[in-house]
Amino acid sequence: MNQYSNTGDRIFPRSPGIIGRSVQNCHPSKSIDTVNRILDSFRNGTKSAAEFWIQMGGKFIYIRYFAVRDAQGAYKGCLEVSRDVTAIRGLEGEKRLLDWG
Repeated sequence: MNQYSNTGDRIFPRSPGIIGRSVQNCHPSKSIDTVNRILDSFRNGTKSAAEFWIQMGGKFIYIRYFAVRDAQGAYKGCLEVSRDVTAIRGLEGEKRLLDWG
């Protein structure tokens, strides 16, 4: 199953046309070796996740890749999640109560 989410706050712009494309074709050429290493480690079962963080445009971006496996553990694909965690990095103290106002 191919999925595509499109929100107004996408970090890396994509179009629905990426569905079905090789994940390598969704990354800059300088990243292809790293993407291939991640996918190889997912396929051979040595890893199930990879994470990176970068600073881009004044934002702190946290990127995670997850191996998607079936019930028997066979590799089915990869999920990439990118999140702007700039605000999270600035948290201090505690907030223990819900205050939706």
